[in-house]
Amino acid sequence: MRECVLGIDTSNYTTSAALVDVKSGELVRSVKKLLPVKAGELGLRQSDAVFHHTVQLPEILTELFDKACDIKAVGVSTKPTDEEGSYMPCFLAGYCAAKSICEATGVPLFETTHQVGHILSALGSDGKMSLTDGDFLVFHISGGTTQLLHCKCSERRIQTSVVAQSLDLKAGQGIDRIGRMLGLKFPAGPELDALARNSKRSFGKNPALKGGNCCLSGMENISQKMLADGYDKCDIAKFAIDYIGNAIEKMLAAAVEEFGQIPVVYTGGVMSNSILRRRFAQSGACFARDGFSSDNAYGVALWAKLNYNG
Repeated sequence: MRECVLGIDTSNYTTSAALVDVKSGELVRSVKKLLPVKAGELGLRQSDAVFHHTVQLPEILTELFDKACDIKAVGVSTKPTDEEGSYMPCFLAGYCAAKSICEATGVPLFETTHQVGHILSALGSDGKMSLTDGDFLVFHISGGTTQLLHCKCSERRIQTSVVAQSLDLKAGQGIDRIGRMLGLKFPAGPELDALARNSKRSFGKNPALKGGNCCLSGMENISQKMLADGYDKCDIAKFAIDYIGNAIEKMLAAAVEEFGQIPVVYTGGVMSNSILRRRFAQSGACFARDGFSSDNAYGVALWAKLNYNG
């Protein structure tokens, strides 16, 4: 019977679980399911998210365990980030399930953050786990987070500090709002990506930085005006993606001045965008692969493996 660690993540929009081989770190199986969001809406109340996770998690685990495996440890995300006061009720659903499994089986439980899960998903899926021996920069860009982090790794600990972030609208929020404006379904990222690839234009509008931080609310306002002025929808989609890319570029340039040329990791659902990936696929950059940019439990399972083997 294969020895594995189990990872569970119950984020605001996705229920997910993953199995990782204890010895090799190989991903054995990963299952995830989006939470249902009504047409025309841009998200869920936390009470609804907790309810849907409670319904979906048994289904996810049943599908995950279709093959026999010996669970040696469980990892679970219990909060969004390491920042003081970081909390979302939706993570309670995953924690309760993980704690129950550990109490019933006697295996250890290793808690982490949703953000660390994203970081390790990127490193693991791109074959860059060796970066956990040093320090690196991470862009975590999603619906709930638009941050540039400095990560220092030592003794099975990933210490993150915020270098820069959006002071208003998060990148994923902007994409979903513009997507709704253009008649796309939620979450709008995949459809906006496909739409933008039909555009032949590039947009150089640069978001202003304030102390290295960006402000992204302008992308929504400008997009509304472009739609009123009769711009093609594909050009509006391309503008939104370029606007985010320009912000990332400026934030990175400011960070390089402070930290020098150290590895850069890109993760979060927004960074699965094909245009952004091509733009920032520079030498040494690390991107989450094979669908592991968006919310998933693979990195949480890797966290459990690192701690169990330590």
